[in-house]
Amino acid sequence: MQLTVFRKRIRMSLQRHTRTLLALCLCVTPALAGVLPDDRADVLYHRYQGGGITIQGPSVLIQKKVTDNLAVNYNFYQDYLTSASIDVLVSGASPYKEKRTQHSGGFQYLHGKSTYSAGIINSSEPDYKSNTTYYSISQDMFGDLTTVTMTYKRGWDKVFRDVKDPATGRLVNDPRFGNTGLAGPDIPFRDADHRGYAVGASQILTRNLIASFNYEVLTDQGYLASPYRKIRYLSPGAGKGFTLADQVYPNTRTSNAAAIEAKYYLWYRAAITAQYRYFSDTWGIRGHTAEIGYTHPAWKSWIFDGTFRFYTQNAASFYSDLFPRANAQNFEARDRELAAFNSFTIGVGAAYDFPIPRNRWINKSSLNFRLDHLLIDYKDFRNALLTGTAPGFTAGNEPLYKLNATIFQAFVSVWF
Repeated sequence: MQLTVFRKRIRMSLQRHTRTLLALCLCVTPALAGVLPDDRADVLYHRYQGGGITIQGPSVLIQKKVTDNLAVNYNFYQDYLTSASIDVLVSGASPYKEKRTQHSGGFQYLHGKSTYSAGIINSSEPDYKSNTTYYSISQDMFGDLTTVTMTYKRGWDKVFRDVKDPATGRLVNDPRFGNTGLAGPDIPFRDADHRGYAVGASQILTRNLIASFNYEVLTDQGYLASPYRKIRYLSPGAGKGFTLADQVYPNTRTSNAAAIEAKYYLWYRAAITAQYRYFSDTWGIRGHTAEIGYTHPAWKSWIFDGTFRFYTQNAASFYSDLFPRANAQNFEARDRELAAFNSFTIGVGAAYDFPIPRNRWINKSSLNFRLDHLLIDYKDFRNALLTGTAPGFTAGNEPLYKLNATIFQAFVSVWF
């Protein structure tokens, strides 16, 4: 939820969420050693609505084998964001709208039992520019029962802060945002660099059971905060008993994540999937994810699936919903993504394979729908919009914030 004005302070938060969606979209057909993806085209519509935020837009993915050993792909992804979230309203800003556009392309080259992949992703929005490259190699071994994959990715981001132009009333990039108090030519942005290293292995254990393990290390350096989200600290003389101030984040962050997944195929063509993931970082966050899914072939050409996911994390070491005073510590944050919370996601999906009559160049086509409901219970992030609205709702004693969101996806795939 980071997309941009924070007013846009959704920015930091939305950005994490939408980047996850983008990564999933780009990985619709993951690289498998020894096998190139089929020629296909996907057209996707997605919509996220919850917490005063609506994100929606299209995506198009095309992948094509150029030769028996080389395949290329291209993805277009666009988000339209409308926000009147709690972060925007608490900071006193008005609701806003904006658009983010992403282009990506890559290739996969097959040589024997090895598959080499590389690509680039460019994402642009009014106050955030991002470029990412990735490289990976996958190797089949032990009679093609085991596949090992290693991946490296590198990202370069430029973070801007939008302010209102007093002459026109429009949002423009703050020309001195990147100066950090230093004299000299105006610099409108700050940099953030990212590196990721991952290794994974999948193993066919029996004719019905497949297991996989993945481990990833991410390092971030530079401006990692949001230019819009604010902390609050006790201020008895203020109107609501608190005063807002800018967040102060460390300039570095290293995170580690390990996941294990097992998929078991049942005798009536259905499948059960279970996954566990552990996350930790140098900011003191520890997170646990558990997910279970079931896929069932049903009537005629329909396939249905359902998932349940639970996630929990503790707060970052420098997070607080309400600081006792100004400059209480070196680093201060009130980004709810760094708070302690539990989240629950229940999802259902359906896929329908359908023929296109009198068409010689399309081999197969399918229509897919997915609906997820997300519930987040925050343990130490309070609804500051309710301060003073009822007896006892003083600063630091407001009700804890809850977020409910619905995520809908629909896409058509054709194989040619």
